[in-house]
Formats: sequence, C-alpha cells, structure tokens
Amino acid sequence: MSESSTPIRRAFEAEGSFERIDGSTWNYTTTAFDGRVTVDRSVDGGAGTDGVDAETDAGAADDVADTETETTVAETDPTTFEVVVTVPTLSAVTDEHVADVVEDGWFETFELRVADVSGVTKRSREFDPSVRRAGSEIVVTATITDVNARRGVADAAAFIDFVEGTYVQGIIPGYDYTEPVTEILSKARQQGNAGGF
Repeated sequence: MSESSTPIRRAFEAEGSFERIDGSTWNYTTTAFDGRVTVDRSVDGGAGTDGVDAETDAGAADDVADTETETTVAETDPTTFEVVVTVPTLSAVTDEHVADVVEDGWFETFELRVADVSGVTKRSREFDPSVRRAGSEIVVTATITDVNARRGVADAAAFIDFVEGTYVQGIIPGYDYTEPVTEILSKARQQGNAGGF
C-alpha cells in the first residue's frame, strides 16, 4: 500500500496542518520552521524505536476501529513516521555577532531540552531524538511507530510543535533577531495580549 492511500493519507488530511510534498513526505505548515514527516510502512516486526509494539499494544483493536471502519489487515500494520525539524542556529537569526562560547552553550542547552521530550504526545513514547548542527542549521530527527495512523500523525505534529516551543524558550534577550524569530515573537505577543498565554 502506498503512503498516499488510506488510512495514512486520510490521517494527514484529518490532522489539517500537513501538505504532501511527494508520495511519502508531508510538510507541517503551522510551524515557522521546516517540519517534515516521511512515512515508511515497511516495518520489520511490531516494535518501533519509540518503544511501541504492535503485538503488545493493549489498545490496538480500539485504535484500528477508531481510525477506519473499513480497515483491512494490511492497514493495521505498524507505520513508521520519521520526523525531521530544521531550525536555525542562534547566530543565523541575529544581526549581531554571537560569540562561539555563547553559540555552543545555547546549542547544548537546546539539545538537552529537546532530549527531555515527554508528555506532549497522545500516548507515552520513549523518544530518542537526534540533534545535530549542519552549518547554520540544526536538524532534529525523531522516529514514531504506531499501528494507528491518526495517532502517529498527531504525535508527529506534537513533536514538531514541541521543538518549535523549545527553540522559542531558548531565545536569549538582548539580541536583534531576524526572521523567522521575529515572526514567532510577534505571534507570541499577540497571543499573550489575547489571553493565549
């Protein structure tokens, strides 16, 4: 079954914040950064890197029924969602020079905060995100495996939101920032004035 078929396609469409880039990769449109999810249905066995096992998932039957009413056996196989979020380094979004010691300390703090992901997804997961620098960008990668396509998509979106929120928490006062940070800060102030925070 291709990633463009049900229930995966409908799971992305139902979430409402994704646009398909190609047959297996979807772009998350509500983040100021680049957040993408690539689908892989060729999972060997029931266990994924996030600790979810299709064989021991107590809620698997309910999950499948909730996802699709006309589900076939093939559609209950585990699906792996590779989530990749790309954010700028601190020096890439500031007008001023950022000292190396500040840049390195900021990155290490961001890395630790991302690794501490918990409680943001619909089900408890054992995330092991990868955080690496690539020039003026930071690439965050995580893998989610689930028998429930809609839950997997929702948790992928939640992880992308978590990375953006973690980035915003680490913004250091006193610098003149450029896009997309200025846009994020502006939205945060607007939501704060409206009682969103």
